[in-house]
Amino acid sequence: MKAQRGAALSPLLLAVLSVAVSCAAARAETSQQKGKRIVDEAVAALGGDAFRNMQNRVESGRIYGFYNEKISGMAVDTLYTNYLAHPDPSVPGSLAVRVRDARGLKQDDVILFYDGTGFEITFHGARPLADLVLNQYKTATLHNIFYILRERLGEPGMIFEAQESDFFDNKPVNVVDITDAHNDTVTVFFDQLSKLPVRQIYSRRDPIDHSKLEEVSIYDKYRDVGGGVMWPFNIRRERNGEKVFEMYSESVEINKDLKDSMFRLPPNLKILKKEQ
Repeated sequence: MKAQRGAALSPLLLAVLSVAVSCAAARAETSQQKGKRIVDEAVAALGGDAFRNMQNRVESGRIYGFYNEKISGMAVDTLYTNYLAHPDPSVPGSLAVRVRDARGLKQDDVILFYDGTGFEITFHGARPLADLVLNQYKTATLHNIFYILRERLGEPGMIFEAQESDFFDNKPVNVVDITDAHNDTVTVFFDQLSKLPVRQIYSRRDPIDHSKLEEVSIYDKYRDVGGGVMWPFNIRRERNGEKVFEMYSESVEINKDLKDSMFRLPPNLKILKKEQ
């Protein structure tokens, strides 16, 4: 019997055609288009507009420092991050964030980064941080995937290029190279299921001996911290394959009533000699 014209396609044939169309669309997508799509999906997974418009964040927990894979220090830490207004247009290389890193149960050992300056505050007074420390902080911030996704997406010259898919921690990931106008590249691994960033890599030169340093950050234990914004509670950093830092947050809060004075030096505080 001849098939009737206009007869409905079978479910199996529909499925085959759907896969074929999807594959054709994937082949038509360039690596840069795919990279931008993956990055856009990550922003949406992190909370979309709620993430992009996050005003501030308070992370409290324990931090560990490591040397030669052994713990070299531990502290109770509260990290206050205050975002400034989005510059329009984005200014390459500028920092639109202020940070107060308060350690100890009484939060009486403080490091401030704001407006291109930095100080370590103790009961002795405020000591300006060495230029080397300031430059490392700026470099680390500009190459942090969460800062990139919140602050740098509209920066002129940013390129997002998808690489071959991979596995990380036994989970499939999408890999994207994010390159700015200065040709600095951060390679980011996004979980294919959750769309969230789970690992990032960038390389820099040691400012002293100019040797290559591979900086790796790993993000885990995401939770909703308010308004649909997702944030990792476990963060690990490695340098040239060795663990150098871990933070285990016990609480993360966003959009708190943080006073501007928290991110500036108290008046009449003694200024000590600058670090060398």
